[in-house]
Amino acid sequence: MAKVSTTSRFEARLLPPAKPGKGEDWSFLVLPEEVSKVLPRRGRTTVSGMINEQPFEVTLEPDGQLSHWMKIDEELRVAAGAEVGKMISIELTPVKTEPEPDLPSDFQAALETSPEAKSTWDATTTIARVDWIHWITTARQQKTRQRRIVNACEMLASGKRRVCCFDPSGFYSKAFSAPATVD
Repeated sequence: MAKVSTTSRFEARLLPPAKPGKGEDWSFLVLPEEVSKVLPRRGRTTVSGMINEQPFEVTLEPDGQLSHWMKIDEELRVAAGAEVGKMISIELTPVKTEPEPDLPSDFQAALETSPEAKSTWDATTTIARVDWIHWITTARQQKTRQRRIVNACEMLASGKRRVCCFDPSGFYSKAFSAPATVD
């Protein structure tokens, strides 16, 4: 896996999700394998770039196939003059410094009740925090999410700085995939 920040240029078809969610209007694209290979990691990775000359910054999601997919919200799609189902031009570059992830309120509340866990959390890297949060927020059921929060606090309190047994790419566990598209 390459660790060099490089700008990639490619074209991709803008796809409609089969299940966009209530009140949401978005689309997505899957990065070509050769583009994904030059990114700094197989897990969540933030990039900046242009879609049809419209600038953006977004965090790519792993697709479970050692590549990534990119969610494009309606605002960016319209600003870029992109149409769902059509090919678009993309230029992207990994950001030099991964932005600090948003801390979910339920996880933040749990960390506040454990000074040992909070201390280890504060001492971890941004990438490690991205992985912890990704592990928690990708739980499909609320009870699984709550269990992961409890486990995260226990692991952090014991001094673990990286989430144990979590494949951030989804390749080995097949935990992640790009959204299904409309047939």
